[in-house]
Amino acid sequence: MQVPLQITFRHLEPSEAVESQVREQVDRLERHRERITSCRVAIEAIRRKGLAKLFKVRLDITYPRGEVAVARESYEDQRHDGLMIAIRDAFEAAHRTLMDRGERQRGAVKSHEVPPHGVVERLFSDQGYGFVRMPDGQEVYFHRNAVAEGTFEMLAVGTPVRCEIAEGEGVKGAQASTIKPIGSHHLPPVERV
Repeated sequence: MQVPLQITFRHLEPSEAVESQVREQVDRLERHRERITSCRVAIEAIRRKGLAKLFKVRLDITYPRGEVAVARESYEDQRHDGLMIAIRDAFEAAHRTLMDRGERQRGAVKSHEVPPHGVVERLFSDQGYGFVRMPDGQEVYFHRNAVAEGTFEMLAVGTPVRCEIAEGEGVKGAQASTIKPIGSHHLPPVERV
Protein backbone atom coordinates (compact mmCIF):
# COMPACT_ATOMS: atom_id res chain seq x y z
CA MET A 1 0.00 0.00 0.00
CA GLN A 2 1.15 3.51 -0.73
CA VAL A 3 -0.57 4.95 2.36
CA PRO A 4 -0.06 3.15 5.69
CA LEU A 5 -3.02 1.24 7.12
CA GLN A 6 -5.19 3.41 9.39
CA ILE A 7 -7.14 1.78 12.21
CA THR A 8 -9.45 3.94 14.30
CA PHE A 9 -11.23 2.84 17.48
CA ARG A 10 -14.34 4.64 18.72
CA HIS A 11 -15.92 3.98 22.13
CA LEU A 12 -13.55 1.04 22.41
CA GLU A 13 -10.04 0.66 23.82
CA PRO A 14 -7.44 -0.17 21.15
CA SER A 15 -6.45 -3.82 21.25
CA GLU A 16 -3.37 -5.59 19.91
CA ALA A 17 -5.46 -8.69 19.12
CA VAL A 18 -7.96 -6.64 17.09
CA GLU A 19 -5.20 -4.73 15.28
CA SER A 20 -3.45 -8.02 14.51
CA GLN A 21 -6.69 -9.47 13.09
CA VAL A 22 -7.20 -6.36 10.91
CA ARG A 23 -3.59 -6.48 9.63
CA GLU A 24 -3.96 -10.18 8.81
CA GLN A 25 -7.16 -9.46 6.86
CA VAL A 26 -5.50 -6.58 4.98
CA ASP A 27 -2.53 -8.82 4.07
CA ARG A 28 -4.93 -11.48 2.78
CA LEU A 29 -6.81 -8.85 0.77
CA GLU A 30 -3.57 -7.51 -0.73
CA ARG A 31 -2.61 -10.98 -1.95
CA HIS A 32 -5.67 -10.94 -4.19
CA ARG A 33 -5.63 -7.24 -5.08
CA GLU A 34 -1.99 -6.14 -4.88
CA ARG A 35 -2.73 -2.64 -6.16
CA ILE A 36 -4.58 -1.38 -3.07
CA THR A 37 -3.29 2.12 -2.38
CA SER A 38 -4.87 2.75 1.02
CA CYS A 39 -7.11 1.14 3.62
CA ARG A 40 -8.88 2.87 6.50
CA VAL A 41 -10.62 0.75 9.13
CA ALA A 42 -13.02 2.30 11.65
CA ILE A 43 -14.13 0.11 14.54
CA GLU A 44 -16.92 1.31 16.80
CA ALA A 45 -18.64 -0.17 19.84
CA ILE A 46 -22.16 0.93 20.70
CA ARG A 47 -23.60 0.10 24.09
CA ARG A 48 -27.30 0.30 24.57
CA LYS A 49 -29.08 -0.15 27.85
CA GLY A 50 -30.46 -3.66 28.17
CA LEU A 51 -29.08 -4.83 24.81
CA ALA A 52 -25.93 -6.68 23.78
CA LYS A 53 -22.98 -4.59 22.66
CA LEU A 54 -23.05 -3.77 18.94
CA PHE A 55 -19.85 -3.54 16.94
CA LYS A 56 -19.61 -1.67 13.65
CA VAL A 57 -16.67 -2.09 11.27
CA ARG A 58 -16.26 0.21 8.27
CA LEU A 59 -13.63 -0.22 5.57
CA ASP A 60 -12.64 2.43 3.06
CA ILE A 61 -10.30 0.97 0.46
CA THR A 62 -8.84 2.84 -2.47
CA TYR A 63 -7.18 1.34 -5.53
CA PRO A 64 -6.09 2.89 -8.84
CA ARG A 65 -9.50 2.63 -10.51
CA GLY A 66 -11.81 3.43 -7.63
CA GLU A 67 -12.83 3.06 -4.04
CA VAL A 68 -14.74 0.48 -2.04
CA ALA A 69 -16.62 1.30 1.16
CA VAL A 70 -18.01 -1.55 3.23
CA ALA A 71 -19.68 -1.59 6.65
CA ARG A 72 -20.69 -4.58 8.76
CA GLU A 73 -22.24 -4.94 12.20
CA SER A 74 -22.32 -7.74 14.72
CA TYR A 75 -23.63 -8.14 18.27
CA GLU A 76 -21.51 -9.60 21.02
CA ASP A 77 -23.01 -12.65 22.62
CA GLN A 78 -21.77 -15.34 25.00
CA ARG A 79 -20.81 -17.81 22.26
CA HIS A 80 -18.98 -15.53 19.80
CA ASP A 81 -16.86 -12.43 19.78
CA GLY A 82 -19.04 -10.11 17.73
CA LEU A 83 -16.17 -7.75 16.94
CA MET A 84 -14.05 -10.42 15.23
CA ILE A 85 -17.11 -11.58 13.27
CA ALA A 86 -17.82 -8.03 12.11
CA ILE A 87 -14.18 -7.62 11.02
CA ARG A 88 -14.19 -10.92 9.12
CA ASP A 89 -17.53 -10.15 7.43
CA ALA A 90 -16.43 -6.66 6.40
CA PHE A 91 -13.23 -7.93 4.79
CA GLU A 92 -15.05 -10.79 3.04
CA ALA A 93 -17.54 -8.30 1.58
CA ALA A 94 -14.67 -6.02 0.46
CA HIS A 95 -12.89 -8.98 -1.14
CA ARG A 96 -16.03 -10.00 -3.08
CA THR A 97 -16.61 -6.42 -4.23
CA LEU A 98 -13.01 -6.00 -5.41
CA MET A 99 -13.10 -9.35 -7.24
CA ASP A 100 -16.39 -8.46 -8.95
CA ARG A 101 -15.08 -5.09 -10.07
CA GLY A 102 -11.87 -6.67 -11.34
CA GLU A 103 -13.83 -9.20 -13.39
CA ARG A 104 -16.00 -6.48 -14.89
CA GLN A 105 -12.94 -4.41 -15.79
CA ARG A 106 -11.33 -7.42 -17.51
CA GLY A 107 -14.59 -8.22 -19.28
CA ALA A 108 -14.71 -11.64 -17.59
CA VAL A 109 -18.32 -11.32 -16.46
CA LYS A 110 -20.61 -13.91 -17.94
CA SER A 111 -23.40 -12.66 -20.11
CA HIS A 112 -26.45 -14.80 -20.45
CA GLU A 113 -27.62 -15.19 -23.99
CA VAL A 114 -31.33 -14.68 -24.53
CA PRO A 115 -32.70 -17.78 -26.25
CA PRO A 116 -34.22 -17.24 -29.70
CA HIS A 117 -37.75 -16.05 -29.03
CA GLY A 118 -40.65 -14.24 -30.55
CA VAL A 119 -44.39 -13.71 -30.41
CA VAL A 120 -47.08 -15.55 -32.36
CA GLU A 121 -48.06 -12.95 -34.94
CA ARG A 122 -50.57 -14.87 -37.05
CA LEU A 123 -52.21 -18.22 -36.39
CA PHE A 124 -54.24 -20.43 -38.70
CA SER A 125 -55.50 -23.05 -36.23
CA ASP A 126 -57.82 -24.80 -38.66
CA GLN A 127 -54.95 -25.30 -41.15
CA GLY A 128 -52.28 -26.14 -38.50
CA TYR A 129 -49.71 -23.41 -39.02
CA GLY A 130 -48.77 -19.88 -38.01
CA PHE A 131 -46.08 -17.20 -38.00
CA VAL A 132 -43.81 -15.92 -35.21
CA ARG A 133 -42.50 -12.34 -35.18
CA MET A 134 -38.85 -12.33 -34.01
CA PRO A 135 -37.27 -9.35 -32.15
CA ASP A 136 -35.48 -8.25 -35.34
CA GLY A 137 -38.82 -8.09 -37.20
CA GLN A 138 -38.29 -11.32 -39.13
CA GLU A 139 -41.39 -13.44 -39.62
CA VAL A 140 -40.87 -17.19 -39.17
CA TYR A 141 -43.30 -19.86 -40.41
CA PHE A 142 -44.14 -22.81 -38.15
CA HIS A 143 -46.25 -25.95 -38.57
CA ARG A 144 -48.25 -27.63 -35.80
CA ASN A 145 -45.68 -30.50 -35.81
CA ALA A 146 -42.95 -28.03 -34.76
CA VAL A 147 -44.82 -27.03 -31.60
CA ALA A 148 -43.27 -28.85 -28.61
CA GLU A 149 -45.24 -31.25 -26.47
CA GLY A 150 -48.37 -31.03 -28.62
CA THR A 151 -49.30 -27.57 -27.32
CA PHE A 152 -50.41 -26.13 -30.66
CA GLU A 153 -53.99 -25.74 -29.34
CA MET A 154 -52.67 -23.58 -26.46
CA LEU A 155 -51.20 -20.97 -28.84
CA ALA A 156 -52.92 -17.69 -29.55
CA VAL A 157 -51.88 -14.46 -31.26
CA GLY A 158 -49.54 -12.64 -28.87
CA THR A 159 -48.24 -15.81 -27.13
CA PRO A 160 -44.49 -15.52 -26.38
CA VAL A 161 -42.55 -18.54 -27.67
CA ARG A 162 -39.04 -19.89 -27.97
CA CYS A 163 -38.33 -20.35 -31.64
CA GLU A 164 -35.53 -22.50 -33.04
CA ILE A 165 -35.13 -21.69 -36.72
CA ALA A 166 -34.38 -24.63 -39.06
CA GLU A 167 -31.17 -24.62 -41.08
CA GLY A 168 -31.85 -23.30 -44.58
CA GLU A 169 -35.17 -21.78 -45.56
CA GLY A 170 -38.50 -23.21 -46.45
CA VAL A 171 -40.28 -22.40 -49.71
CA LYS A 172 -41.60 -19.09 -48.32
CA GLY A 173 -38.68 -18.04 -46.08
CA ALA A 174 -37.49 -18.90 -42.57
CA GLN A 175 -39.13 -21.90 -40.95
CA ALA A 176 -39.12 -22.96 -37.29
CA SER A 177 -37.93 -26.42 -36.32
CA THR A 178 -39.23 -26.05 -32.74
CA ILE A 179 -41.76 -23.73 -31.09
CA LYS A 180 -42.30 -23.78 -27.35
CA PRO A 181 -44.66 -21.47 -25.42
CA ILE A 182 -42.90 -19.61 -22.58
CA GLY A 183 -43.61 -16.94 -19.97
CA SER A 184 -42.84 -13.40 -21.10
CA HIS A 185 -41.49 -12.15 -17.74
CA HIS A 186 -37.83 -12.84 -18.59
CA LEU A 187 -37.63 -11.81 -22.23
CA PRO A 188 -37.15 -8.39 -23.82
CA PRO A 189 -40.20 -7.08 -25.66
CA VAL A 190 -40.72 -7.88 -29.33
CA GLU A 191 -41.74 -4.93 -31.45
CA ARG A 192 -44.86 -5.48 -33.47
CA VAL A 193 -44.81 -4.02 -36.95
